[in-house]
Amino acid sequence: MYDLVIRGGILYDGAGNPGVEGDLAIAGSRIAAIEAGTQGRVTVSAGAARKIIDAAGLAVAPGFIDIKTHSDFTLPINPKAESKVRQGVTTEIVGHCGYSVAPALPGKVALLRDYLSPSAPWLAFRETSFADYLKNFPATAVNAGMLVGHNTLRLMVMGMAPGPPSAVELRQMIALLEDALDAGALGLSSGLFTPPGSYAAATEMIALGHVLKRHNAGYFTHLRDEANNVIEAVGEAIEIAEQCHVHVEIVHFKCSGMDNWGKAATALKLIGEAKARGLDVDCDSYPYDAGSNPLKNLLPPWVQAGGVEAMLARLAEHGAREKIRADIARDGLNNWGRIPSWDCVQISISPHLPQHAGRTIAALAAERGADPVDTLCDYLIDDRGATRVLVTSISEHDLRTIVASPLALVGSDGNCVAPYGAVGRGLPHPRFYGTFPKILSRYVREQNVLPLALAIHKMTGATARALKLKDRGLLREGFCADVVIFDPDDFDDRATYADPHQFPSGARTSVIVNGTIVVENAAHTGALPGMVLRRDGAGAVG
Repeated sequence: MYDLVIRGGILYDGAGNPGVEGDLAIAGSRIAAIEAGTQGRVTVSAGAARKIIDAAGLAVAPGFIDIKTHSDFTLPINPKAESKVRQGVTTEIVGHCGYSVAPALPGKVALLRDYLSPSAPWLAFRETSFADYLKNFPATAVNAGMLVGHNTLRLMVMGMAPGPPSAVELRQMIALLEDALDAGALGLSSGLFTPPGSYAAATEMIALGHVLKRHNAGYFTHLRDEANNVIEAVGEAIEIAEQCHVHVEIVHFKCSGMDNWGKAATALKLIGEAKARGLDVDCDSYPYDAGSNPLKNLLPPWVQAGGVEAMLARLAEHGAREKIRADIARDGLNNWGRIPSWDCVQISISPHLPQHAGRTIAALAAERGADPVDTLCDYLIDDRGATRVLVTSISEHDLRTIVASPLALVGSDGNCVAPYGAVGRGLPHPRFYGTFPKILSRYVREQNVLPLALAIHKMTGATARALKLKDRGLLREGFCADVVIFDPDDFDDRATYADPHQFPSGARTSVIVNGTIVVENAAHTGALPGMVLRRDGAGAVG
């Protein structure tokens, strides 16, 4: 007897093939049978299945894999993962941009908490090894694969000290990396755009890359520069793939800043050429013209030297502000480039000044009769450096180029949140709620930028291949039963910058994780069947 039969849907296998009408049966946590097209139907009567879902007129696809998220900051608080699982996401990869909440060594917990305060202001940090972190991760609605962050490793070994590590310090970082990989971490993430990651030279990252190779693990990088030097930064990432023979994922790929609009095609060509000569390089993106980051990261990297307290003291100095102003006038915002105006920087989450969520730096400066740079510095001081902002800096033309490309996977760069509780505070980026349905509605159905089968492939099978997921990402007998059912004509993103806490439309949307229904007809069941995914010695993830 089957536990669940999905009957009469249009099955998209995740490999990029066109959808075909058919049935899918689930037994336990696995796909037990698939019959589609001219092959007939699963021969199961109403009495031979504990539950039948009528999927007539609906798309049935592998659960979406969000390859780029920071939900490690919120899953312990919101294990129902509502903003993600209602998009059809069944697996999240967390610990990106060099930021991971483990390891947290004795005496270093407060340092890590302060460093991550703009991203995880309500998360309880504690001393932990990476192995214990994975072991004690709570039950959640979605599967989670964990990365260990390079910035976190540097913090644990060197604090916020600039410059290269000593031989002893590099060995300490390698030991922490190996501990995480032995525990099952999928790989190493980097955030080379901001301290302390930006202090690392390419030689440091290549040394760590050789460790990843020994463990058959991957490298996931927030490029050193997504703005004025984005092409060179893509080249640096490709060089790590060349030197270390590891999979390299360029995360939330973009060409930020007005001076860099139109460069996406050039960067994608570099990635395509690297793949053509046998390198294992991928990228992913989200379909929005604004990004999100801690406000402090928009400033020149030297501002953060020495940690949060040193930064706050520095921001109060007239001379430091003049240097910040001159650096921005010359280069634009760190990692974001030149933006049209300060109206493009909007307060998203402000733990100590929540009343200003939704206000722009331009509006606050006008209200105070102050220069925008002085306003920004004063605001960071008042909010203890913990402010998070939205930055509108990406061109729609580049977005369409990336979305259309078979080379680019889909990642939200968002946390799982909900319209209630601690994770419902502030105005987070709408990508937290809308990334996957926005691709499927705006760029597939409305604009015909790419066909539905390719869009699904970029969210499932292609992503599973990049991550080496051994039994997810495809509708295939014996694979894990991670499945999304949705109406392609009624699966629209509704989250906006002004009102982001909105789930997608789609009254008939259902999501199954490891054979358990988590969302049924757009209602969360409360089930928490997700698993922590670990990499094995051969590099496969399961």
